Formats: sequence, structure tokens, C-alpha cells
Amino acid sequence: MTGKWPAARNLHVVSLTDRRVLILAADLFEDMELLYPLYRLREEGVSVVVAGVDKAPVTGKKGYGPFQVDATVEEVEEGEFDALVIPGGFAPDKLRRYDSVLDLVRAFDSARKPVAFICHAGWVPISAGILKGRRATSVGAIRDDMVNAGVDWIDAETVVDANLISARTPDDLGPWMRALISALGAPAR
Repeated sequence: MTGKWPAARNLHVVSLTDRRVLILAADLFEDMELLYPLYRLREEGVSVVVAGVDKAPVTGKKGYGPFQVDATVEEVEEGEFDALVIPGGFAPDKLRRYDSVLDLVRAFDSARKPVAFICHAGWVPISAGILKGRRATSVGAIRDDMVNAGVDWIDAETVVDANLISARTPDDLGPWMRALISALGAPAR
């Protein structure tokens, strides 16, 4: 059997059990864009907190829920977390209307902590004013919004520009999460 199997690689395993990630949520989030990061990060041992604009449970646009949030945006601070995740769907259009959400996004960006957003979630960093002159991607439907906000928009499954980690659609969840996990300190698998 020698030579039949590939040689084992010397894998360097990094624990993420000391990491904390905040996920923003509002009604009509894209179901998989909240659930996949939630469970994928937990699988890596990351402590995940889901925050909404109030304590009310939220429901996905495809019907998942009600999903009970852990906290409100007013109850959390950037200093408690290592990264921020913003799922897409119609929720970003609601989230970007709250100054507390925009202040939080700006705080993560100012601290150069990962800000991961996907699909329509680009609306939130647009409204927070953190995208001008940066590279990012999004669902094609908001490409014009991104470009008008000064983004160097790239049609790629995942775009990393310093602390910004963006992806287009649920089809890109795998590469998007690999990029975030890598940014949190673990080698991408």
C-alpha cells in the first residue's frame, strides 16, 4: 500500500477558541448568509454573538425562524469582539437605518478588525462611509451602489482588502468563511 495514499501534510492547527465574532441580524436576512457563518465559526470554536436592533426574534427571508438574537446592537461594543459579520438579504436595508449599527461598523473598521459582508450587506458599510477607495464585491444588483460609494468593485467570489472581506452571493459562502477564518488567525482549509 505504500505510495497509494498521498503523504500526510504537516498541518499547523490554530485554535480559535479565544475569538469572538459579532453577527448583525434583522428581519428578512438571507437565511444561509446568517446560518452558515454562525455554525461554521462555532465549528472552529469561535464564540458567536448575534445582535439585532432590538430584542425581538428575527426571521429569514426564506422563512427560517423566529431566531432569537443574543443582544441588541446598543448592548455590544467593538472592543468585545475580534470580527464583525453582516449577512445579506433585505436585512441590510433595515440595519443601515440605525446610527448605532453604523457607529459599530465604523468602530470595527477603525480598529482594523475584520468586517465581513456578503451579497446586499454592502449597503451597511456604504452607509457607514467606510468603503471609498477600497476594493470589494457584492451581489451584482448593488454594484452601482458600491461603485457610487467609491468602491473598486471586483466580480470575484471573495475579495479581501485589508480588514474588509466581501463576497457576492450564497454560492460564495465557503471561500468567504475561509477568508474570515484565516483573518482570525487560522490557516484556511
